[in-house]
Amino acid sequence: MGTFYNSRALEWFECARTELMRRRLGMSYTALEARGVFLPLVEAHLEFLGPARYDDLLNIASSVQLSGRARLRFEVRIHQDASGKPVVRGYTVHAFTDRQGKPIRPPVWFIEMLTKAFSCTPEAESDKTAPSEEPQCL
Repeated sequence: MGTFYNSRALEWFECARTELMRRRLGMSYTALEARGVFLPLVEAHLEFLGPARYDDLLNIASSVQLSGRARLRFEVRIHQDASGKPVVRGYTVHAFTDRQGKPIRPPVWFIEMLTKAFSCTPEAESDKTAPSEEPQCL
């Protein structure tokens, strides 16, 4: 059909989520799991907006927010790098669980880390390394 296979978008969303955690929160997903916190996927929503082919350069922007008492929602937007044309957008929702898969509330240290990473400080406002579409504040 001349475009990427639809499930590939969820792999791109995973990469965006992983890099957002590593670069903005300063913690890899592996480190999160080592502390006994897991984020299984509980919901996904995708809107397919345009084609992408093998070897196309894509621009992926993501943001995160707490959703309810024990969930995180990651928003993702993917565009063609050269033209800026949209390819796919959507979100995934992840529950906080312990090692046994039992739902837990987000640990205080995680909320503090999230707040610090996205707080409205002069440093955050002047940070020009993030894509312009990415929210800088909670």
